[in-house]
Order: sequence, then C-alpha cells, then structure tokens
Amino acid sequence: MSEEITVAELFAGVGGFRLGLDGYHSEEHPEFDMPASGPFKTIWANQWEPPGTKTRQFAARCYEAHFGEGSVVVEDINKVLDEVDEGKRDIPSVRMVVGGFPCQDYSVARPLSQAGGIEGKKGVLWWDIYRFLQIQISKSPENAKLCLFENVDRLLKSPASQRGRDFAIILSCLATLGYSVEWQVINSGAYGFPQRRKRIYIYAERSADWNLEGRLFDGVIARAFPIARQEDVFEVAIPADPYEATMHFNEQRLKRSPFRDRGVMVGNTALTCDVEEAYAGRLGCLADVLVPNSEVPEEFFVPEEQLSRWEYLKGAKREKRVNKKTGFEYMYSEGSMAYPDLTENPSRTILTGEGGTSPSRFKHIIRCEDGRMRRLVPDELDQLQCFPKGWTDTGMTDGHRAFCMGNALVTGIPYRIGREIAKELE
Repeated sequence: MSEEITVAELFAGVGGFRLGLDGYHSEEHPEFDMPASGPFKTIWANQWEPPGTKTRQFAARCYEAHFGEGSVVVEDINKVLDEVDEGKRDIPSVRMVVGGFPCQDYSVARPLSQAGGIEGKKGVLWWDIYRFLQIQISKSPENAKLCLFENVDRLLKSPASQRGRDFAIILSCLATLGYSVEWQVINSGAYGFPQRRKRIYIYAERSADWNLEGRLFDGVIARAFPIARQEDVFEVAIPADPYEATMHFNEQRLKRSPFRDRGVMVGNTALTCDVEEAYAGRLGCLADVLVPNSEVPEEFFVPEEQLSRWEYLKGAKREKRVNKKTGFEYMYSEGSMAYPDLTENPSRTILTGEGGTSPSRFKHIIRCEDGRMRRLVPDELDQLQCFPKGWTDTGMTDGHRAFCMGNALVTGIPYRIGREIAKELE
C-alpha cells in the first residue's frame, strides 16, 4: 500500500476532485459508492460562493451533506489566508493541492525583486492558490509536493491582446516555487465520457526529476488520456519572474498563443504541441444517463406553445438588431445547433444556466419516445459530470443543482489522473 497522500481541495464546489481522488463510501448511502484512484485523503477544503450570503452557499452545504459537518471551510479564501498570515488560524500540512479556479486576468503589479514579492490583482483567485502553496512550503519542504488544477481551455489563449500571457504567468509562478509542470486539454467526450467538456488539467510536481522531451508524451496526464505523438513540437521560454511575463510575454502580439493543448515545463523551458486523442474504447453518449419518463417531473416537459421559441433559438440566424443603449444597428449571425439534442452522441457542455423553464439556445432539450420534448433533470446533469445520480439532491433548488453541475468537473478525469499519479509515486 502506498503512503497516504493528504489533499487540500480549493474552490471545492460539491466535491468533484475529492470524489475523483478519494472515492466515496457511506453505509447510509451505498448508492453513491465510488472507488478511490489511489491513497488520497482530503483533509481540508474551502468553498465560498459570492456574494457572501448564507443562501448562496448551497454547494458547500452539499459538500458537507456527503463528507460531514465541518469538512469544508465556508469562508472567502482571501480572508482565510489573511488570517493565516496574521497567525490567527492554521491550515493543516498537505502533500497535494487541487482545485478548479476561474479564468481571470492574472496580471502582476510588482516584480519579485521588489520588497513584498509578487503582487497580483486583488480578488483574482490564482493568487490565493499561489499564497496557499507558499504557506504550505514555508511550513515544510515536503508539503505541497503535488498539484492538480482544472480550468477552461481558453486559459492557454488569454488575454486576446497578448495571447498566452496569463498561462505564462501561472507557469512562471509555479517555476519560482520549484515545480515542474505538465498540462493537457482534455475533451471528456473523446475519452468515453457522456459529455463533451473541454478543460485544461495542470499537474505540477515540486523538485521533480523529469526529462523534458520524454515527459511530453509520457507524463501522468498523457498516460491517463493517451495522445498520438506529434511532429510539430514548439519550445517556449517561460519568464523567470511573473512580472516579466505580464509586461513582455508575446510582445509580438501573435494572433495564436505559443501554448498548444499539451505541454511540459521543466525549469523555465516548456515544450508544447497540439493534441490528437488516441482512445479506442467505447464512446459514451447522452442516452447513457437519461432517466425514465416516470421519474421526470411535469415541469421539465416543454409546453407545445414554447417549442417554436426553442426552435428559433437553436436555429441559424442572420438578422438586423439594434443596440438598446446606443441605438446602433448591426447584423447578427450565428449557426444552427442540433434540435433536439442527439442522445446517441455525447452531450454538449453543461453550463451554469442549464436550469429554469425558459427557452434557451444553450440548454439541452430532448425528444422522448412518446414525442414530447423535455429538458434534462438534475439527476441527469449529475451523471453527465460522472457524479452519482442524486448527488446534488441535498435540499437545493433545481436551478441551484444545475448551477453546481455547470461549475463542476467530470469526476472521472481526476480519477484517471489520480491512478497514474499513484502508480508513478510507487
């Protein structure tokens, strides 16, 4: 048995990383049983949904319903870390830090060489991850040896005015703390999951003895989610100071980011390439998670009088529109979407606005065997993210359940990555 890997889960939501890594077992709810991917044990978690009102903390309440009262710190992470710095509270030492953080403007206002070190924009959650890692490492060099983060794939391309700058800042931050890093954009639908959800996963290991070229096609993420070897591999220099990345990365303003969908950084050098999935297993589909009509509440069936609106929103358009504020007239166009959604394919990406009865271009709508049209119920949304059926059925509204799943990750992805991490550490 491998040595236990203690974990801190930041921006925990309803526990996607914890479920994927630790697994789940409850005598009270055996229907939720899921295997662990390795010797992982989450011992600290944080979740805070702004604005800071009790009614907005529905994700944290779901987390506690499954993992126990007090299993998650329900406070603004910035405030928590301020209190740690002031000596007013402590955070336990952990070997691994995980979290899915928002894609924001990560620019740096102060270089490392100045007193106080890196200074990022207040409220940008990457800097709270950076502070958390610093706190862990300051307690012991054995802390926070491993990291696993998730984000939207546009992180590699942002901002539009300086493509790749934000990701370069993150890589530079990790390099200053002694991490080697690999990343990969994973489309879950291409690897057998029932939803198409394209997200970047970032794995970092401190003081790692990696071979840069060898790791590109044989890292833990690439072993969990195989890719075909690519000929076009690009080298990218990562600035030693995140401030330099802010000011000077991609100064040429290239239209395409230097970062591709797969990459590895050792020291301050990265190799990167495009991704071609190499998966030969069964592909999942939306039909895999659909519940019987007898389990669907009546309000999820779409009234006949609303169907034309749904069809219009899903259809192709080219029409004149007027900006309500300025009166400016412009031509608006967009392509068509499948109407209804094709249940024999992986579903489209779940968004936070999936809930509610109003017609929408982005919500899912399916045709039942009896010809009626309906929206997806929350139990189906849970399963599209590979949570157990009914995971978010903890007293929150259907809209909040949909919001939680729109913010969640496909739990099977950290599960597969966790298995490879555990194998490598053995």
